[in-house]
Parts: sequence; structure tokens; C-alpha cells
Amino acid sequence: MMEYENIAIKNGQFNLAVFFKQNILILIGFLALAIPTIITLSKGIWQNDDQAHGPIILAIVIWLFWQLKSQIAAIDAKSNPIIGFALVIIALLFYILGRSQEILIFEIGAFIPLVCGLLLISKGWRAISIAWFAIIFMLFLIPLPGSIVDALTGALKGQVSHIAEVLLYAAGYPVARSGVLITVGQYQLLVADACSGMHSMFSLLAVGSLYVYITNHSSKIRNTLLILAIIPIAFAANIIRVMTLILVTYHFGDAAGQGFIHDFAGMALFAIALIGMFALDMMLGLFLKDKKNEQ
Repeated sequence: MMEYENIAIKNGQFNLAVFFKQNILILIGFLALAIPTIITLSKGIWQNDDQAHGPIILAIVIWLFWQLKSQIAAIDAKSNPIIGFALVIIALLFYILGRSQEILIFEIGAFIPLVCGLLLISKGWRAISIAWFAIIFMLFLIPLPGSIVDALTGALKGQVSHIAEVLLYAAGYPVARSGVLITVGQYQLLVADACSGMHSMFSLLAVGSLYVYITNHSSKIRNTLLILAIIPIAFAANIIRVMTLILVTYHFGDAAGQGFIHDFAGMALFAIALIGMFALDMMLGLFLKDKKNEQ
């Protein structure tokens, strides 16, 4: 069992310099794996619109662990080295396989068992229980293959197109649809994955889950309802985005629909989803009071 004097916490304050000194070899080894992967992502998929949220997710993961540093460091060392080293070895094998074969899902995914293993070696299961959300949130760093995304969201993409068409037709617009090809006036729009924001569904899930984690309401029912509402809210935000793009194209031309407005609609998607989360949370707060605020 690995034990050492816990001096990273003194007088209730986290001492970063001491922490680095105690864990310098682990940090160097971790960075030796992480930096090449980050450089690869920066020059690769993070350049794509679908994965542009990657750096933000990474920053949030770092922030989440930073927020927990004092709690984790304050744990009296009670490590679990057998399972911890096993996870580290498994993580390294996946990392090597992913790195050598350019399989990002393995290369990036390897950091999850790696972090779990390092926490178990240094602080045991208590550290895992403290950092559970940050560890799960790391899943959003893993770019899913297009085939998996299509399988998960293909039906939703069709429904987004269908509902957008029905609503605009009911509003009097000359709109028709064949699959995900929408005709409005003289223009035709192909509601591709990027246009419908289906790839952004996963980043919206990340934002929604982070919101629920940060608000941390005392009511489990309220938290559960917020979590269950993430996908419907993201779905509704995608419908609004597609309708906006159709209307812009119809009134201002194809160039406007594919230009700045197209990119702006992507950013507005997140704003709409967040507003939806806030509104639902406020409404739930009328019936499910937060005990923390009542004290």
C-alpha cells in the first residue's frame, strides 16, 4: 500500500508547488502522453466544425479536476495499487494501439482508465467517488465515428427536417420536403448533419450535464428531470436552427443561408439550448424547492 505524508494541504490550503514536487514524475509521464494527442487533435479534427467544441470540453475537464484538487489532495492516502496499475497498463496499451494506428477513439479514450488508475494508485476509491463527474465528462472528448453518429442521430435528423417543414408550411411558406432535402421557393436545402446540428447534439449533452452538475440541486427529482430534458431541448434547438436557415435562405438568398448566418445559427443553437435549460430549471424550481436556499 502506497502511503506518504500529505503535505500538499496545509492549513486547509492547497499548495500547488508541493503537489508538483510530490507528483513530478507522474505529471511528466502524463504530459508526455497528453501533449502529442492534443497537438494531433489541434491540427486535425478540432479544425472541423463538428468537433470545434473539443478544446472547450478539454478546458472544462481541466477546470473540473482543478476544482476538486483540494478535496482529492486532502484524502488520507489509502491507495489501491493492484487495480490502479492494472488500469494504467490497460490504458497504455490502448494509447499505444490508438496512437500507432491513428484510432482516436482508443488514443483519447485511454486517458479515462489512465486517470482512474492514477487516482486509485495515489488516493484510492475515495478519489474516484469525488471525481466521478469529471471522469465521466471526459467521454465527451472522444470523437465518435461518423457511422456511429449517423446510427444514433439519423432518425432524429429526419424528424428535425419533417417538423421544420410542417411548422413553416403551416405558417404559409411554400416549403416541401423529400427526405432531408427541403425545397423553399426557388431554393433547395440539404439538411446535412452539420446543418441540422446533429453532431452538436453531443456537445449540447455535455453542456446540459455540466449545468445540472454545477447547479447541484438538493432535489433529486429536479436533477433527474433536467437530465431527461437535455435531449428534447437539444432536439427543439435543432429544429429552430433549421427553420432559421430555411427562412434566411428564402428571404435573403442562398448565399446568406450558407454564409455568416449559417455559422451564427450554430452558435445560437447553444444559446437557445441553454436558455431552454434555464427556463425549465426556473419552472421546476417553483414546484421543487431547493432545500439549500431554504436554510
